[in-house]
Amino acid sequence: MRIIGHRGARGEAPENTLAGFHYLKDLGIRAVEFDVRQLSDQQLVVIHDDHFQRTAQQALKLTGLAYQDIQHINQAALWSDHAQQATPLLSDVLPILADFEHIEVEIKSVESSAAAEQLIEQLSPMLDAFTQQVVVTSFDPKILIALQLQRSTLRRGLLVEMDIATQAIDFALQLGCCQIGWQDQLVNSSILNAMQQAQLNCSVWTVNDVERAKLLADHGVQGLITDYPKRMQQYLSTT
Repeated sequence: MRIIGHRGARGEAPENTLAGFHYLKDLGIRAVEFDVRQLSDQQLVVIHDDHFQRTAQQALKLTGLAYQDIQHINQAALWSDHAQQATPLLSDVLPILADFEHIEVEIKSVESSAAAEQLIEQLSPMLDAFTQQVVVTSFDPKILIALQLQRSTLRRGLLVEMDIATQAIDFALQLGCCQIGWQDQLVNSSILNAMQQAQLNCSVWTVNDVERAKLLADHGVQGLITDYPKRMQQYLSTT
């Protein structure tokens, strides 16, 4: 089972930051998940929320902002042992991941099909060198449909956080997905058996308990997305 750092390593370093990705790489882990949004100037940035309150303690919404508007915001505000970390551009993150074996790029939901198509047009060339490693994932079917319409060669995965196992598998197949990313609480032997029958890979998020991780590994889950990759690395290397 592959250990995948969640937003870099959000329980051990500032999430979705260059420092966090370097931290994960220094652990020797070569699998990561992170989030991408498009700004008003079309720049693609790596950030989970559509605001800065949680990570930077700034009452500022991302909507309508350009990259120059957010460069000063410190995404490591809650980490006293880290220097200031700006919200990174996707183009600055990718070079750090050049030797990674598995990269899950989660595209956050967009308002329209046109916005999805615009984002994918911007994203696809940036990932050309990573087609063997990358899976583009989303909860938003508009993103996955845009990949289909543009005949993208990028692999894709549906993210699921509702208990609709059969429907989700059928939907993922319709969208040409190679995997589903399941919320941990939804995953059971029935779902995993159905995934195997559909020949879909499975990532599970977010798993921070080592006993749960062992159980999922025993059931053949391919990817374990965790906030604590160092802990999981230490545990799984001894089992």
